[in-house]
Amino acid sequence: MFRLSNNLVGILNLVTFLLSLPILGAGIWLSNRANTDCERFLEKPVIALAVFLLVVSLAGLVGACCGVSCLLWLYLLVMFLLIVILFCFTIFAFVVTNEGAGRAVSDRGYKEYRLGDYSNWLQKRVANTKNWNKIKSCLADGMVCTGLAYKSVNDTIEQFYKEHLSAVQEMISVELCKLSKQFYSAVSIVTSCILGCGLNFNAQSGCCKPSDDCGFTYISPTVWNLTVGTATSSNSDCSLWSNDPKVLCYNCQSCKAGLLDNIKSDWKKVAVCNIVFLIVLIIVYSFGCCAFRNNLRR
Repeated sequence: MFRLSNNLVGILNLVTFLLSLPILGAGIWLSNRANTDCERFLEKPVIALAVFLLVVSLAGLVGACCGVSCLLWLYLLVMFLLIVILFCFTIFAFVVTNEGAGRAVSDRGYKEYRLGDYSNWLQKRVANTKNWNKIKSCLADGMVCTGLAYKSVNDTIEQFYKEHLSAVQEMISVELCKLSKQFYSAVSIVTSCILGCGLNFNAQSGCCKPSDDCGFTYISPTVWNLTVGTATSSNSDCSLWSNDPKVLCYNCQSCKAGLLDNIKSDWKKVAVCNIVFLIVLIIVYSFGCCAFRNNLRR
C-alpha cells in the first residue's frame, strides 16, 4: 500500500510539475512581448498560476517520494483548501448565472441584450472602467465588428435583420488566447477555466450595431445614421453609438450585456466540469492522505 499510494501521488505531481513549466514559459514570454492591454491582461495571472502549480507539485512530489512528511502535510493542506474553494466557486457560479438572457426581437434573426437583466454581481464586474477598458481592447484587437462588416457588406436592411448575430466563434479567442495555444493545449484548458479566455462573446448584436430602439437608418452593418425627425429614444446606448470603427457601441450597456450572456453560458459549463474535477481532486487527496500516514509509520 505504501508503494502504491506514494508512487501514485508522486506520478501525479510529476505530471503537474511538467505541465507548469510551459505555463511559466508562456507567462514569461508574454511579459516580454505584450504590446496591448489584451495581451497584458494574461501576463500576471499566467505567471502566478504557473508558480503556484510548480511549488505545490514539488511539495507533493518530494513529500511522497522522499518521505518528507512536513512537505506532504503542506501539500494536503493546499489540496484541501483548493477543494473547498472549488466547491464554493461551483455553487457561486450556478447562483450568479441563474439570471438574464437575450431578448428575442420581432422579425429579427438576432437577440438584443439588456445589462439590467443579469445578476448585480456580474453587472459590477463590467461596470468597473479598468476591467471594461481591457475587454474593449480585446474586442478591438479581435476585429469582431470588422468581420461582421465584411461578411454582410452587401446585405440589404431586410437581409441584415435576418442575420443570426450571436457568438463570435474564434476572433476574440484567437487574440486573447493565442499565447496558450502556441505553447501547449493543456495551458489553454487551464487558462480558459481560470481567466475566462476563449470566450465567444455575444458581441455582434450588442457591440457592432445600435439597438433597434434607436430607430437609426441602416447604411451598412456597422454604419447607422440618425434618422431625421424620429423621437429621441430613452435608451442611453443610442447616444453612445458612433460610426467610428474603433468606437461603434463598445461603450454601450448592450455590449456589456452581451459579454455577461456569454459568461453566464460558459460559467455553467465550467461549473459542470468542476464537479468532475472535484471528484478527481478528492480521489487524489485520499491517496495523499494514505501516503502521509505511510510516511508517519516509516
